[in-house]
Amino acid sequence: MQYTERDTSPIDDYIAGFPPNIQVRLQSVRDAIREAAPGATEIISYKVPTFHLNGNLVHFAAFTNHIGFYPTSSGITAFAGELQPYKPTRGTVRFPHDQPLPLDLIRRITAFRVSENTATP
Repeated sequence: MQYTERDTSPIDDYIAGFPPNIQVRLQSVRDAIREAAPGATEIISYKVPTFHLNGNLVHFAAFTNHIGFYPTSSGITAFAGELQPYKPTRGTVRFPHDQPLPLDLIRRITAFRVSENTATP
């Protein structure tokens, strides 16, 4: 579903539930994902913001000390070298609040996931 400026999406509501400094970080992640996946739909899945395009594309969420980014295990594997400073796990990477967000990396990982989800079998 696409939203107009007058509408609010479930992701707007999610972001609004955090302190202003975290809202800015969440919105930055959201904007980076939107740039890389302009055709994706925004939903809440697993209780977190999710971009959907031929299936779940990426998820993100705020926590006390970090922003979690969930590009599936294939997204983590494909960018393993660049993600090492963030100590990724199988399907998750954590971006600490006391560090700048790697927005270009988030865009590139999302673009990779778009290519995976739109590839013709």
